[in-house]
Amino acid sequence: MKVLIVLSGPIASGKSSLCDEARRRLDAKVVRTRKLLEAYLGPTVPRSELQAKGDELDGNGGTWVYEALKDELKKGDRDVVILDSVRKKIQLDALRNALPPDVVVRHVHLKAPTFVRRQRYIERQQRTFDETSFEDASKNATEAGTVTLANDADVVIRTEIADASSVFAQTFAGLEVVPGKPIPLVDVVIGAQYGSEGKGNICGQLADEYDVLIRVGGPNAGHLVAKPRYKYVQLPSGTQGNDKAQIIIGAGATLWLPQLLKEISDCKLDDDKGRKRLSIDPQAMIIEQRDREMEEQSLEVIGSTKQGVGVATARKILGRGSGTDYGAPVRLARDVSELKEYVRCTKRELEKAYASNKRIMLEGTQGTDLSLHHGPYPFVTSRDATVSGCLADAGIAPNRVRRVIMVTRTYPIRVGGTSGPMMKEIDAQTIAARSGIPVEAIQKTEVGTVSGKSRRIGEFDWEQLRRAAILNGATDIALTFVDYLDSRNADARSYSDLTSDTKTFIKAVARVANAPVTFISVGFGEDKPLLRDVPNP
Repeated sequence: MKVLIVLSGPIASGKSSLCDEARRRLDAKVVRTRKLLEAYLGPTVPRSELQAKGDELDGNGGTWVYEALKDELKKGDRDVVILDSVRKKIQLDALRNALPPDVVVRHVHLKAPTFVRRQRYIERQQRTFDETSFEDASKNATEAGTVTLANDADVVIRTEIADASSVFAQTFAGLEVVPGKPIPLVDVVIGAQYGSEGKGNICGQLADEYDVLIRVGGPNAGHLVAKPRYKYVQLPSGTQGNDKAQIIIGAGATLWLPQLLKEISDCKLDDDKGRKRLSIDPQAMIIEQRDREMEEQSLEVIGSTKQGVGVATARKILGRGSGTDYGAPVRLARDVSELKEYVRCTKRELEKAYASNKRIMLEGTQGTDLSLHHGPYPFVTSRDATVSGCLADAGIAPNRVRRVIMVTRTYPIRVGGTSGPMMKEIDAQTIAARSGIPVEAIQKTEVGTVSGKSRRIGEFDWEQLRRAAILNGATDIALTFVDYLDSRNADARSYSDLTSDTKTFIKAVARVANAPVTFISVGFGEDKPLLRDVPNP
């Protein structure tokens, strides 16, 4: 759909400011009638001569404006074209009569008191060196008559009481180029247990289905992806698997700069294409070395990965005043020169995605029972790790969610050491005896991606599954580590290849979670498909 915004209004009523805002936020193409007239007379002629030339061209019915505009409307590179501006009703009528039916046109009239416009004009005159005074420019009969175009406008806006962004909001309200009524376009991938459920590999395998990949959280959670094999700590896990997707790091994220810059380089986001692809919210928090040192000193008792996330988050909260807390001033992404090319408002990037009906995947980190508010305190992380928390950190409204894919392991794990309670704890030898997988393979796998510690392993907790499904509003279950139930499952290429006991377990998971098991992971590796042919009643 092509949208044409036709502006009208007296001199210095705010038309140029609106055009600049629309260019910045919508990549709108602006066609200025002043430039069209300069094509006849040259770029250095006074405003009065341009006004006279416009009056002359209007003698042919005002069609010259449409004739100059029609080629631009035929181009497919811009969804929004702005005409700045019409000066007579005859021009507006000629436009409306000639426009093809697939162009949506909105006439927006801007106005402001004379004293406000005079001051704006004088300030602009100092930049443009236009010799025509405000009074002389306003005396022109056509210019004086522009105020009457308000009678034919679809929208009339007073610009002395609204800044450019507010004028923008009123101009484009109800058009499809900005989000209107929320359409569910966001799928959230969340962990049901204590983290390390295999979310990253699930996200990596699903990434091709999305236009936008967004991640929140911090470097205390590493997501390992099999194809191409890579450990993502800060970037979304499909960054390399889908090189066409837009990449977003939300405002609630905490950033360890050395790790982030490494991933940007590894994923080739440091060239022109990558800098356009990756958006980091200006208000994402920077972790300092002192944050990591403080966690090293105090958080071993709860099995923390000690990456500085909690202290940095605390400083973001406490650093709103005039002092420095925990030994360092607050630095946000907008304050870091190395990130300058990537920092942009991610809420606006998401708005663009909503307006274009793009599919979005929000990748959660850690797990539901590590939530600061809903897990067994104090053995929790420093943020809310549920769907609600991830949405808040990303800046996504709940009614934009389409699916909640809850990732669930067959045997939950926790970080090694004194990391908190879990269902009946077992060891790798127990799983090896039950499944037929060599114990050495299990021990090699069950090492923390970030901490490097051997993990604790527990029996499957059905109450935990039920509770997490309700807390997150799960619509789908992704069941991982199905090979731990039986080593023969590692060779499965479809649901029918799984053992009968495994199928019984899958049905029980769906029944307790009150959500279908939609995806099944039979193991980690490039040759391990994500099974999607799971029958559900």
